[in-house]
Amino acid sequence: TSAALTLLGGSVAALVVWKWLGKKMIQKKMEEARRTRDEGMKKMAKAVQQFREQVPSVQTDAILSLPLLELTRRLQEGSLSPRTVLYTYLEKALEVTQQTNCLRHFIPECEEQLQEIEGHKEKGLLYGIPVSIKDHIGHKGHLATCGLVQCLGTLMDEDSVLVKVLKRQGAIPFAMTNVPQSLFSYDCSNPIFGQTLNPLNPQKSPGGSSGGEAALMAGGGSILGMGSDMGGSIRLPSSFCGLCGLKPTAERLRWVLGLPFQPCSWSSWAEGEKCCVIPCALGPMARDVDSLALCMKALLCQDMFQLDPTVPPIPFNEEVYSSSTPLRVGYYDTDGYFPLPPCMRRAVKETRRALQAAGHQLVPFSPPRIPYVMTELFLKTFFADGGRTWLDVFTGNIVDPGLKPQVNFCKIPRLVKKLLALLLKPLLKDVAMISTCRSVKEMWNHHHQIQMYRSQFISQWKELQLDVVLCPVLGPAFTTGYPGNLLTAISSTMLYNVLNFPAGVVPVSTVTEADEEELKLYKGCCDDPWDRTLKQAVSGAVGLPVAVQCVALPWQEELCLRFMKEVETLSRDK
Repeated sequence: TSAALTLLGGSVAALVVWKWLGKKMIQKKMEEARRTRDEGMKKMAKAVQQFREQVPSVQTDAILSLPLLELTRRLQEGSLSPRTVLYTYLEKALEVTQQTNCLRHFIPECEEQLQEIEGHKEKGLLYGIPVSIKDHIGHKGHLATCGLVQCLGTLMDEDSVLVKVLKRQGAIPFAMTNVPQSLFSYDCSNPIFGQTLNPLNPQKSPGGSSGGEAALMAGGGSILGMGSDMGGSIRLPSSFCGLCGLKPTAERLRWVLGLPFQPCSWSSWAEGEKCCVIPCALGPMARDVDSLALCMKALLCQDMFQLDPTVPPIPFNEEVYSSSTPLRVGYYDTDGYFPLPPCMRRAVKETRRALQAAGHQLVPFSPPRIPYVMTELFLKTFFADGGRTWLDVFTGNIVDPGLKPQVNFCKIPRLVKKLLALLLKPLLKDVAMISTCRSVKEMWNHHHQIQMYRSQFISQWKELQLDVVLCPVLGPAFTTGYPGNLLTAISSTMLYNVLNFPAGVVPVSTVTEADEEELKLYKGCCDDPWDRTLKQAVSGAVGLPVAVQCVALPWQEELCLRFMKEVETLSRDK
């Protein structure tokens, strides 16, 4: 007995030491990643300083204020050099990341790319344009971390297709931006690189998961960025930071990227491949709609179609984008599931009136069965296995505070979850996180339900003979820390991921004192804890951007952008 107790005690001690060493190793990896990032920043700051000494007369503010189309024109004609533009944006990006912590890493190879394009006879559509890319879009020689410790040891062997095409069009990828841990959040924080702040108000989140992109761009440190969107990850940061962002039909752009892990039912999302149920979309973010259109035109080229034959060879249709034909526009200001703050509904109403006055035909539209879509289709897709595989990506149980509510929920034993589902269904909007697909047959049925819903939605759209739809987007910017407690507030954007429709966001207004007063009376759906939390999350937002969402049918990105451009023009003419 004494020997057995000694052996047991030794085993327990060994286990404790092993766990302690494991945590020390993880801590060391995280510190090393931060150190590498900081050294990269110092090198870039030194390179910028050298450039400033060589060319002291650069009109920095004038360059930074140029819209993308004008900047492109000047680069093409030679009145501005790619070198001047690159170092101007590098300097500004350094300044913005000091305020917001939006960068994960500078890409030092941008200087090599600069020399490469200067030797080209033909100038691509994005010649000399500095471009920022989201953390998990693969760039040769760099990490794709997703804010996860287990991804810190594997460098990308080659550029993703997206980066290759950007470079062939003359663009210069110069920075990789921060993301929330595992990408499964619309805040922007991870345990390795920390919290990214909104440059318009440091108390607020920039949104996520493309939050680093949004913060860098809203702060003026990038003119064009690439994000990805699985539930609103381009559109929510664009809404929070006052940018234009497009989520295309998922298959219109792909980036073929293999990450060094295989997360659960969202593995295809994280890898940038099409998930068989709800696909991930890659798309551009910028300051105006014309910039998004130029980016799509540049990417939808023969290089993209040849490098990735799974991308349909459909070039950008300039005729559709440039058309001025009046549109038949469906509209709604609430989806009936998660009522948005008064300012977001006001934005839809004002935009509807402006469109009507401009000669477009406006038709009321009611998206069908949103509670069913949110609980039974969207969340059930991500937590089909109860979240077990998702939990596996959190090496050493290192979990960002913003994700703890979801992680802790997933850890509850299945039997307890089922009991909670019965007891709390009337109260919990997140009850679908309890639902799982218990068999292959049930999973196939789940896929079938999504297809049936898509068919029903398209039928309703066609019956009303709609061209496009105008609807709200979540906003204004949440106070940091709140997104993790309000997962289901993303119903406004999530819907168009389930449907795989192109959808974009356009800022049209700002929060007024009157909006803030009206918010005090906001009771949401039934004044439940979620409604009260939303009220707290968006309060104190006077002056922050207010956006609307524009939607078209699959493969009609050009029409979606054309509608976004119309909305943008009318909002600026107010």
